[in-house]
Amino acid sequence: MHGRSSPESSIPSATFVVPVEPPADAPERTLGGVIDTLGRHALHVITDGGRLPDHVGEVVLHGPGEPLPAAESGILLLTGNPATHRQAIETVRGAAAAGYRAVVVKAFGDDLVRLTQVADETRVALLTTPDEMAWRHLDALISSSKKPAFSGDTDRFAAIGLGDLFALANAIASSVGGAITIEDPTGRVIAYSNLPHQDIDEIRRLGILGRQTPDRPTNYEEYQAVLRSESPVYFESPSPEYASRMAIAVRAGSEALGLIWVLTDRPPVVARAELVLADAARATTLHLLRARGQRDPERARRTEALRLLLDGAVAPRSAAVQLGIKPDTPSVVLVIAPVGDNVEPILAASRIVDLVTLYCEAWHSSALCVTDSGVVYALLPSRTVDEPSPRLLKLAQDLAATIQRSGHLDVLVGIGSCAAALADVPESRAMADRVLAVLSGRMSRSEPSARVASVEQVRTEVVLRTVANQGAAVESQLLGPVRAIREHDRLHGTEYAESLLTYLSSFGDAVRAAQALNIHENTMRYRIRRIETMFDLSLEDGDEILATWLQLRLLRLID
Repeated sequence: MHGRSSPESSIPSATFVVPVEPPADAPERTLGGVIDTLGRHALHVITDGGRLPDHVGEVVLHGPGEPLPAAESGILLLTGNPATHRQAIETVRGAAAAGYRAVVVKAFGDDLVRLTQVADETRVALLTTPDEMAWRHLDALISSSKKPAFSGDTDRFAAIGLGDLFALANAIASSVGGAITIEDPTGRVIAYSNLPHQDIDEIRRLGILGRQTPDRPTNYEEYQAVLRSESPVYFESPSPEYASRMAIAVRAGSEALGLIWVLTDRPPVVARAELVLADAARATTLHLLRARGQRDPERARRTEALRLLLDGAVAPRSAAVQLGIKPDTPSVVLVIAPVGDNVEPILAASRIVDLVTLYCEAWHSSALCVTDSGVVYALLPSRTVDEPSPRLLKLAQDLAATIQRSGHLDVLVGIGSCAAALADVPESRAMADRVLAVLSGRMSRSEPSARVASVEQVRTEVVLRTVANQGAAVESQLLGPVRAIREHDRLHGTEYAESLLTYLSSFGDAVRAAQALNIHENTMRYRIRRIETMFDLSLEDGDEILATWLQLRLLRLID
């Protein structure tokens, strides 16, 4: 945790990444070990299939109708299927053949006798998870619980009750030898240690009092350094008045859940403190996941339902029950993406999701937001199927302006197509993603462009990008003249491709094309004649003109 601006604290501190390597013989976790770690609140054994002593590998989320990937020793999370459905039974058989050790289902009150029989026949462990458990949350829990520890003392924090973050903070502080805080990715202090023999400095005192890390110019860079590193990062104090610090990110898979900060010189921390801190980060993962799920279980369930709906992995009627809205409710999806140099997308998305939620709930009380891979998706129920675009655009523009003003963060906002019912929400999400790709592409090419757009405003480029994604502009599909023109430009520094594209986009008007390229019209006509002669291109053939223009335009779009 870092401090408020002051003459001393504004001096950049020295930063060192402390390497932590697991021993080569780090033990793998068994299925029984995972179940014991998580407890019955997460996993319940219906039949173990004799697999409890077996080591387990990756966790795979599997939706109905999806191909089942091979996963030696894997754990399969069977989403979207009633456990008694024939398809679920066949999936269990397929999981056994593909090498899985266990299959996890939700019972929803159904009798699992037949599924249990199949699991016993195929020697696969059949587990259930509570109906209200979010699948992605369970995925993160299992992934965290089966990671091997870096040191031999793997149980140093095992006695702490899951979710008791202040007791965990004191346990970590006692083990590492210095006062610690546990923070979320935005710097909010979640818990802190309070051991009498460990001193703190003014920076730590202000953070505890304000429940938020005090602001200072180097905060962003230092938090980024921690979140990018897999090992603890050491920050040497620029002044005796302030303590030196070491920090490590707490992760569930690739998702940053928070950070642990330890004061390293009041008193000095124990030898090989970086190993203790690495153990502490793994233990803290389970606690933060549990705390996040308990903070607002109803919102957590709705958020997970939205995530599955956006992916098309849940039936609309089932999603409607969990979201608390009718299946035929019109809606639209927005995607909000942080942009800029040195922006860590996952951290930035976690910073803005609460603000996005506030804005969207002002639009409609049933609106809901979720973060995914560094962006924020918002589902906005509408009053009618043709919700007026100006109102949506105004909401998105105001949201982007507020994020920039309050969070000093630029965002792009893509507005998807209007979904007539929840069944159409995945298509609205896909369209929002395509709009975002258009805005991102324009920004990367330094083209003047708005930061907010709807499908209607960029529909032409959306169509072109869709065609490009289908392979119309891959090297193997290029027309001979197009390939030859590009190669000639590359070798000789000519601009035939750009000249031809501009000419075709001007419908063969040499004067207009010359003005666009800022050259003389006779030069334009000369270039076109040369292109036709050198590259065997006929501009009298309408189909060839269309195909040539399309490929040149797509290449400009994706280059």
